[in-house]
Amino acid sequence: MSALTGKTALVTGGGRGIGRAIALRLGRDGARVAVHYNSNADAAKDTVAAIEAAGGTAFAIATPLGVPGDAHALWTAFDAHADGLDILVNNAGTDGIREPIGGTDEQSFDRVFAVNTKSPFFVTKLGLDRLRDRGRIVNVSTGLTRGAHLPELIAYTMTKAAIDALTGTLAKQLGARGITVNAVAPGAVDTDMNAGWLRTPEGHAATAARSPLNRVAQPAEIADIVGFLASHDARWVTGQWIDATGGALL
Repeated sequence: MSALTGKTALVTGGGRGIGRAIALRLGRDGARVAVHYNSNADAAKDTVAAIEAAGGTAFAIATPLGVPGDAHALWTAFDAHADGLDILVNNAGTDGIREPIGGTDEQSFDRVFAVNTKSPFFVTKLGLDRLRDRGRIVNVSTGLTRGAHLPELIAYTMTKAAIDALTGTLAKQLGARGITVNAVAPGAVDTDMNAGWLRTPEGHAATAARSPLNRVAQPAEIADIVGFLASHDARWVTGQWIDATGGALL
């Protein structure tokens, strides 16, 4: 029997990048995976197909995040396919505007907070009635909240610092139900979102040099950490911020 057989998982932003890798890992471990996506239906369908081809089960749900009523719409779509949840992975996000404080306008600031902070807050809030006891919540944060601060990502980093605070607070609140809540904090990962700068010889070399392992992370390496946190093996780990930067903060 696989580690997550009989469990149902929801991965927001599960069609591409880190989210896709997480969905594939949870599916391989036996969970039935809800692959949430915003607009790229083809990517989500491909992720579902990949899970099924490996012997797992999955379904896709489409709802935009960062708009009024987004959490309610997401759970309405989820409820059409499943009657409860065991694992919630708040992965969906955007880096938003890439400007230091002087170049950050109010509209762009509100947008990145709506997607990265407000949305997972209310998705989680509405999900708690569906999340079974001894369930798992895993939030995707960033290594930027603990070091290597980038002025052009100040708004993005602030959104993830709020997620870090949410993680610890929920871990205390939900512990009585046996629910664990943890945050995984990647550094730069080789995904399509980062392709413009990371998949150049200069960008790749500079990023690899930040890690003592002298290479760039692949999405599956982040997903494997999430897979552990979602499993029974991690039942005594809660309220933690897991450094997934490959030692880049050392």
